[in-house]
Amino acid sequence: MAIGSLRRRAGAFTASFLALFLGSTIIMAFASMLDTAASGGATGEAQSTLVIMANVVGGWGLLLVVFAVTSTLTLSVRQRASEIALLKSVGATPAQLARMIVGEAAGLAVAAALLAIVPGMLAGRGVLGLLHDTGQVPAEIGHSFGPVALSMGIGITTVSATAAALITARRATRAGVADSMRSAAVDTGRLSRKRIVFAVLFLLLALDEAVITVTLMDGKGSDVMATSGQADILAAIGLALLAPAIMRRATALLAGPLRAFGAAGELAAATMRRRTGALASAVTPVILFVGTAVGTLYLQATENAAMEAAGLAKTAEQKSIETLNFVVIGMVVLFTAIMLVNTLVAATAHRRREFGQTRLAGATPSQVLAAVALESAVLTVTGVVCGTVASVFTIVPFGLARRDSAVPAGNAWTYLAVVALAAALTGATTWAATRRAIRVPAVEAALR
Repeated sequence: MAIGSLRRRAGAFTASFLALFLGSTIIMAFASMLDTAASGGATGEAQSTLVIMANVVGGWGLLLVVFAVTSTLTLSVRQRASEIALLKSVGATPAQLARMIVGEAAGLAVAAALLAIVPGMLAGRGVLGLLHDTGQVPAEIGHSFGPVALSMGIGITTVSATAAALITARRATRAGVADSMRSAAVDTGRLSRKRIVFAVLFLLLALDEAVITVTLMDGKGSDVMATSGQADILAAIGLALLAPAIMRRATALLAGPLRAFGAAGELAAATMRRRTGALASAVTPVILFVGTAVGTLYLQATENAAMEAAGLAKTAEQKSIETLNFVVIGMVVLFTAIMLVNTLVAATAHRRREFGQTRLAGATPSQVLAAVALESAVLTVTGVVCGTVASVFTIVPFGLARRDSAVPAGNAWTYLAVVALAAALTGATTWAATRRAIRVPAVEAALR
């Protein structure tokens, strides 16, 4: 059953495979710092820098990777709702469907992890080269890619994919045939109780970090970064978990303004009401990108301003922290940008039949493009707003603890650049994918 499904639905797994491949590459690259620290002859401060780089950046990268993989696999299974409902109707049991979904995910994970070994090794060399260039690790310490990197990359990727598949399989298989058919027709993206619990947990953890920053860590200098620096990531994940509810609310609020754009606005509003779950998956990388990038950039700008005001030169440890922050930004920007493009391409390509049916019902190709552009605008605005809220969990507490000011150092251009990049990626990817999808004749697309 799994092999047949893979052959029929190869395109639907592209997004999941790329997420697993990129995730495994990131995990291996930073885990190799532990191999380097153990066998490269590093001692003292150099060894500490390598371990911190692996644990801090690799640890947060791991969290983002697992979350992104789960989100992407959920989208893949959601796109197969009709297939799963059909298999149920011909007698497939929940256990058989679960084995099919989990088996496919595990197979993809192993293949992605094996293919990620060479890129992970090269990325690890790049990270160590950065540490060489900044003088934090002596140039004579060579890169080592050993058992830690391999075991963590392959093991974590496989376990996270299997766990994500188990979660999505349980939700996809426990409903009856009639409910599955309705879910395939209308993707409302309802929040499960567990998802709400985890969302609240992450938001409470972010709030706890913020409170600790302005109370216990007040006046502790650069050490404040230890608590404030991770609050935006926790908050972004919490808000991303609530994305289906957020998108439903955004759709309801913006339905009226969208209708002012005529037929394209009406089409966009109607489509968004039916595709809440898919929209939630698409907005997730935007939230993560904006929240983490804005929070970390302004955190570092505030730290630099505080050091300059005090007339102090940065220590080796502070330079290491600054490097960590920019590595985090680079990793998050690259990973979430690729995931954003990947998710939008997968989601838009899956709508080829929908676009064909819409055109047969009377909509012109330009109206379809305009409707998708409006959907993209709503996605961008929602993701930017949620990401900005997440960044506040880092920016405000850190500013109060470091400079007695809730207003961060830096200028508005930093924020505008992040927003512009998010908007450009979302808009350009959606437009290009839609343009490609509507090139197929309407009748042919509607019959696929």
